[in-house]
Amino acid sequence: MDYLLLQVLNGVQLGLLMFLLAAGLTLTFGIMDLVNLAHGSLYMMGAYIAWTLIGWTDSFVLGAILALPATFLLGIVVEAVVMRRLYARDHLDQVLATFGLILFFNELVRVIWGPAGKSISVPQFLSHTVDILPGVPYPAYRFAIIAVGAVVAVLLAWLVARTQVGMLIRAGASNRRMIAALGVNIELLFSLVFGLGAVFAALAGLMAAPLTSVKIGMGDDILILAFVIIVIGGIGSIKGAFVAAMVVGQIDIVGRAFLPDFLKTFMNSAAASSAAPAISQVLVYVVMAGVLIWRPTGLFGQRT
Repeated sequence: MDYLLLQVLNGVQLGLLMFLLAAGLTLTFGIMDLVNLAHGSLYMMGAYIAWTLIGWTDSFVLGAILALPATFLLGIVVEAVVMRRLYARDHLDQVLATFGLILFFNELVRVIWGPAGKSISVPQFLSHTVDILPGVPYPAYRFAIIAVGAVVAVLLAWLVARTQVGMLIRAGASNRRMIAALGVNIELLFSLVFGLGAVFAALAGLMAAPLTSVKIGMGDDILILAFVIIVIGGIGSIKGAFVAAMVVGQIDIVGRAFLPDFLKTFMNSAAASSAAPAISQVLVYVVMAGVLIWRPTGLFGQRT
């Protein structure tokens, strides 16, 4: 039971990281009708910018705080230079253009930071463990990720549900042509939404960096899971992105933790250990397929 509790917490931590990435993506996709494959590149750029600023300031917290507005400005520039030319184009053009952005950002990172990966150390004040139960330690940094992710999720829910900006975001997700006809500056709204999505992606990237590494293309694989999450939760739904991220996180982590022991009853240990991660990933797509069959708009997507 102690081991199960640890894995559930790991699933929550992964789910919150995925939510941060998927929240920006679902806002961009739901409001702008923009398929942005380069969203994972913003996740990568946030980690690299944080690595640079942490080195300059010699402080993880200060470097992370400064990396967020820097990535916001980067998102505004990308939206103004590239994305505005894609809104009126079909999804195939958007896919091709944003795939080109992935290649551009990968080469930009290679030019500025070099091809070798970077590492960000866990901050000293979070390098210890805390006892979640007597004799059951858990890394304090992972607890910090859960806390930050939960706070951001609450703030985002408040922003979308209780503020005028959130009202415009929800209206844009329902009918962006109508709010433009009512006099809302749609270009400014799109810029703010895209910049906000870039901030969420950067926050996820810089928090994940001490657990993995900062490397070229680090956002490409996780972007696929982010798309799966917004499809399960419903395009344009923040609540759906949160619920789906929690489900995907638990399936992935708990599956990797417990499937090997189950598979060892049918195969040898080496085969079971290698098969378990693949089966866990497959289960995520099985859930997505089941949701699409039962409710094609996603769990919390708007019925049309």
